[in-house]
Parts: sequence; C-alpha cells; structure tokens
Amino acid sequence: MKKIHFETEKDGFHGTWYPQGDSKKALIIMMGDDSDDYLVRCGAKWLHKQGLQALAMSPAKKDYGHHSYPLERFAKAIAFLKDQGMEKIGIIGASTTGMLGLVVASYYPEISLTIAMSPSDFVMEGFYRDGKDGMGERPGDNESTVSFQGKDLPYLPYAYRHPQYWQKLEEEAKQGGDKAAARKMFDESERLHPLQEEEKIKVERIKGHIIFIGAEDDVLWDTCRYIRRMEERLESREHDSSYEAWLYEHGTHFVFPQSLIKMMLPIGSSLLVSLMFKAGRDYKKECLATRKDIDVRLQKALKQW
Repeated sequence: MKKIHFETEKDGFHGTWYPQGDSKKALIIMMGDDSDDYLVRCGAKWLHKQGLQALAMSPAKKDYGHHSYPLERFAKAIAFLKDQGMEKIGIIGASTTGMLGLVVASYYPEISLTIAMSPSDFVMEGFYRDGKDGMGERPGDNESTVSFQGKDLPYLPYAYRHPQYWQKLEEEAKQGGDKAAARKMFDESERLHPLQEEEKIKVERIKGHIIFIGAEDDVLWDTCRYIRRMEERLESREHDSSYEAWLYEHGTHFVFPQSLIKMMLPIGSSLLVSLMFKAGRDYKKECLATRKDIDVRLQKALKQW
C-alpha cells in the first residue's frame, strides 16, 4: 500500500497519507498508537474499499497519550488534502479520538463529515502512557488533551491523581471482569466537578453531517449518555449540520464496522472484543449484530456523502 509520511517538525503534523485511485474525497483517520501501525493500515484499506482516500494522524510516533495536542496540526493536514485536490474532507475517530474528531470539526468548517465512535461530549483532561512509576497511564499535570493557539482548552479534570488514577482503573477493570474500564471514574469525575459550559464540545459549530455511534454496555465511559447530551445541545441551539445517533444496547467500547474487525482479525474476528470486555463474552451474538449493523449503515453513509 502506497504511503507518504509526515513529521511535525518538517510538515506541521504527524501522519501518513494513504492515497489510492482518483477519489476527491478523503477522511482523516485517527486510530491506533501511530499513524502507521497495523490498526491504522487496516482502517486505511477499509476506507479504500469505500472509494475514499485516507490520511492517518496521531500525536507522535508510538504515542497513545494525548496532552496539549495542537488543533493547528489539523489545519496543516486539511491544507495538504486540499493541495491533493480533495473536494470533500471528513474525519473519523474512536474513543478519545472520537472526542478529538468532534473538537476538530467544531473548529474547522472544511470538514463536512464527522464520525465519532464512543465519544465524550466534553474535552478530556490530558493523559500520558509513559510508564511512570510502573503505571500504565497517568493524568497530565494540569494539561488538557487539546490545545489551540498555544493555550490548553478547558477540560473535565479526572477524579484521581497519579498514581491512584491507574490503580483505580485497574481495580474497576478487575471488578467488572474487563481488560480496561473507567466508567465509574468518569462518573466520579463529573460528581466532583460538575461539567462546565466551557468544557463541553461545541457540536453546534460543526458543519455537514455528524454520526455519533455508541453502546450502552461501554465500560470505558457512559458514551450513550454523552451522545444524548450532544443531541439535546444540537436540538436547543442553531446549527448548520445534520446528525444521527446510532445507539445500541450491546456493542462494548469497540463499535467498529464488522468488516473492519474481520480485516484486522480474519480468523476469530470477535476474539478481540471478547478478550477485552465481559459484555463481549456475555453478549457475543448481540455485539456481532451491532457491528454488522454499523457496517451496513456506515458504508451507506459514506456512499451518500
């Protein structure tokens, strides 16, 4: 697969361009630890099958942390895509990058399709995955996940500090029989610090079409509640966009299209979800049905775009 790498110091953003064919439509894709890892390459191939170009972005090489990520990097990426003759530019993200995609689209009106899988409706506090003190993850030191014009955006602070933060996440995951869980922590974060207007994502500023995707059994955070709040926000404010929310009872945090999961794992495509989440084991058929439904609907939405 053809690819061109970009480095922040030289190009203004860290990413990989995966061109194919003569399509004038491209999606900025944010998945995996790096813009060139296996998950991202599968995502790019999946988009190619939909007749789209793909530009993968990540904060840095092999860095899954998110802290003070400058939104201006996306302006550089959008300018590159325009230089390549792209007439339509979209963005797709999952989990933390689902949130990030919504924030980016709220700042850059050139984006006409925003797909947010398992997002929050607020800017999260920054976090690191640098292994400090043996912890798998730690909160940033008064840092947001995202910055603009040299200033961190307001964010919802986590309920816990280092090292208690990671200890609480491990405890929650073990109690629920999951490999990763943080829903109780996020609920506690909002209890201790009721969400402020400045911390909420201004989804009403997004142009084009928005697709929110989430499952009720998500144990990372209550994404369906967050998506409903974004729907309420859009319904109560003037906006120049259309939107739809695909909410499922079962699906876990991994609300990916099934054909993408199968591309990543040709044999035992449900294994990843089952290994990660108890709901993926207890409701295997229901989670598979969710991913198949997302697959059909997402392919249709991309064709209509």
